[in-house]
Amino acid sequence: MTVVKTSMRNFFAHKGRMALSAVAVLLSVAFVSGTLVFTDTMNTTFDKLFAVSSPDVTVSPKSSGGEGGQPGTGKPDTLPGSTVARVGAVAGVKSVEGAVSSQSVTVVNAENKNVGATTGAPTFVGNWTRNDLRSMEITSGRAPRGPTEAMIDADTADKHHIKIGDELRAIAVTGTFPKKITGIAAFKVTNPGATVLYLDTATAQRELLGAPGLFTQLYVTADAGVSDTRLKQDVAAALGAGTAGTAGKAGPYKLQTQKEAADANRSDVGSFLDVMKYAMLGFAGIAFLVGIFLIVNTFSMLVAQRTREIGLMRALGSSRKQINRSVLFEAVLLGVFGSVAGVAAGVGLAVGLMKLMSATGLELSTGDLTVKWTTPAIGLVLGVVVTVVAAYIPARRAARISPMAALRDAGTPADGRAGLFRGVLGLLLTAAGGLSLVVATRADKAAEGSLFLGVGVVFTLIGFVVIGPLLAGGLVRVLSAVLLRVFGPVGRLAERNALRNPRRTGATGAALMIGLALVACLSVVGSSMVASATDELDRSVGADFIVQPSVPNTPIVPKAQAALERTPGIEHVTQYRMVDAKLTSPDGRVEDEGVIAADPTYAQDLRRETVAGELSAAYGKDAMSVGDTYAKRHGVKVGDTMKVAFRAGGTAELRVAAITSDDTSIDKGAMYINLTTAEKYVPAAKMPKNMIMFAAAQDGKEKEAYAALKKSLAEYPQYKVQNQTDFKQDLKDQVSQLLNIVYGLLGLAIVVAVLGVVNTLALSVVERTREIGLLRAIGLSRRQLRRMIRLESVVIAVFGALLGLGLGLGWGTAAQKLLALEGLGVLEIPWPTIAGVFVASAFVGLFAALIPAFRAGRMNVLNAIASD
Repeated sequence: MTVVKTSMRNFFAHKGRMALSAVAVLLSVAFVSGTLVFTDTMNTTFDKLFAVSSPDVTVSPKSSGGEGGQPGTGKPDTLPGSTVARVGAVAGVKSVEGAVSSQSVTVVNAENKNVGATTGAPTFVGNWTRNDLRSMEITSGRAPRGPTEAMIDADTADKHHIKIGDELRAIAVTGTFPKKITGIAAFKVTNPGATVLYLDTATAQRELLGAPGLFTQLYVTADAGVSDTRLKQDVAAALGAGTAGTAGKAGPYKLQTQKEAADANRSDVGSFLDVMKYAMLGFAGIAFLVGIFLIVNTFSMLVAQRTREIGLMRALGSSRKQINRSVLFEAVLLGVFGSVAGVAAGVGLAVGLMKLMSATGLELSTGDLTVKWTTPAIGLVLGVVVTVVAAYIPARRAARISPMAALRDAGTPADGRAGLFRGVLGLLLTAAGGLSLVVATRADKAAEGSLFLGVGVVFTLIGFVVIGPLLAGGLVRVLSAVLLRVFGPVGRLAERNALRNPRRTGATGAALMIGLALVACLSVVGSSMVASATDELDRSVGADFIVQPSVPNTPIVPKAQAALERTPGIEHVTQYRMVDAKLTSPDGRVEDEGVIAADPTYAQDLRRETVAGELSAAYGKDAMSVGDTYAKRHGVKVGDTMKVAFRAGGTAELRVAAITSDDTSIDKGAMYINLTTAEKYVPAAKMPKNMIMFAAAQDGKEKEAYAALKKSLAEYPQYKVQNQTDFKQDLKDQVSQLLNIVYGLLGLAIVVAVLGVVNTLALSVVERTREIGLLRAIGLSRRQLRRMIRLESVVIAVFGALLGLGLGLGWGTAAQKLLALEGLGVLEIPWPTIAGVFVASAFVGLFAALIPAFRAGRMNVLNAIASD
């Protein structure tokens, strides 16, 4: 009980000092809790949607190629209309209706702007069915009844200001169709961001499937008392399989109960949500790691300031265990307060993330906010455990204080042997990590080198943390000579304050080092990625223009292709089609590789190096090329014959005319054939459409051709027309967007590190109260005092930045050398970014010193001198 009372008294006596450490725990726990609440809420949203929208049994075509059966057809797989009657005659079936749905449609408004989702959510176009009433309700107008009518979802209507009577256009592979909005339907549950356009059944069949009497799914409703499982078995038997089997497939059909359909949809979405959750938790872990330094520093300084007090307690009979437990109990209190506040803040963070996602198009309702009991439990356990672990070393140090310490001034003497051991250990760890990084850069395979890279990163990070106090002694002197000496005596005082406790300075700088090291590493990798891709484009791509969909899985429709080919100033247009096929090599092995069917001009548009044969010969009659990786694996040589079984057509025997080098990141491993060869074996109706096309301008007419191309495809906003400059900029923007997200997540760790600097300075000011009073007494002005503390903060922040940036550059360089095996061949150091981060770190130091400097300046001189 004495331990508890003492701990409580000390905790609340230093509540102001504990507050910043509690904020570090709060932020870290908030990130973890917020991530869990956010992803659980998204799961709840999708679970409700999938559960309510799935019928008792769904019958769909069995396909291994997804929508269209083969990528690029632009049409979904279909069921014959006769299956409706066959299923309807099954005992236990209350009703059955045919559905038509496609995601390969672009919907544009009167201004020719895409009204589909921009967040990666799909655009669904299909017929209005009774099953849709499970998840939708018509809030105004009516359902479509003719070929020119359509109904749209309320969320899309609100976002794009679409009203009843407005004109839209649906652009499908079968053509472009004008639509007049006759109704608006709202989701009964949260719409995660999809755009939905409804047509009448006959129109949907004709415009989306290209023929009447076809459906993409059948929605089957069971009679009362008939289970979904039983109904599924009976429908499977009626369709010719006798039983649904373990895979739920009957002949050419796939059958799913309501639960199976919901589970399958949930699994597809869940994989994406899991990646997002674990990525965010990873950044939360980094923030926790940085918070550990803050907590260690806080308790170390509090223990040092209470040396005399602890010595008196030891002299009065307190045991080492009691002192140890007292400090750890304070850590438990800190962990509990910080964690409870962090869990509450995490719920608020999740709500904020939901609002942010809703603003970007991914609709999430706070009505679905899901806080499982595991979330506060995880947050509380994590916060308390991390805080106690961080306080363990200072607690042991406190327990070793002898009763004689009560007779000395506050402060524990430095342990020379411990410092020597720490320095040797840090050097060994750093050397081992550096050696691992070097080994990683010399690996022959990326998979082998990645292990050494990971070990190198961990060991160098730990090594720098351990050796931080030793580095602080040297680097701070160098930085002071450059930055502080110009400020005269005040600068020298700031330098001595930073050097007074190298362990504290090293730990404070290490907290900032971690975040900045990751920033520097990712900046190097991102810049190298862009530079490598740009270099590859310059060396390999000969096409002047690239035309590709801006919406995934949207093929280039024939009319757009025709407009492209008619464009004036274009020398040639190259078609590029991905055709599913099984390849049988001369050694008899069969693999699902697929081939690229292209025009012979593609050899000019993409300059591929060959290790044997001529690429132009691969576009000859019944000829093909293979990649050298495939050739080595199967012993394929120029002149050998390959059996190519086209999934949507017949089987061809093609002669290998060229073996291309796979030392590339563009079309790596691709196998080429002439488009006319593919057309000979694959029926025109089943031939996939172009997912990308290339064009070359006539000499001297590049600008005119570029403008003409954009004009030709102006009616097709679902496609992007890019020259090589546009393509490079697009790639750079994508990488920059990804890096900005990562930097934003790393920002939490940097915020915690800044709090560490603030806390260190604040406790340092309290520790030096008498010294500050004496300095003021002998003539140091308040302005000079505040400047001294700001300069100390700047030099600590810059010290951490130097460590972090140096470490990050080493990691990034090693990662690039390893990734060069995968095509990332150019090392690009983003010096402007590195310089900007370095300068920003100095401002971070200035900002962190504002409150401690202000408090120091307000001290009463006499009270400060008289303090004990």
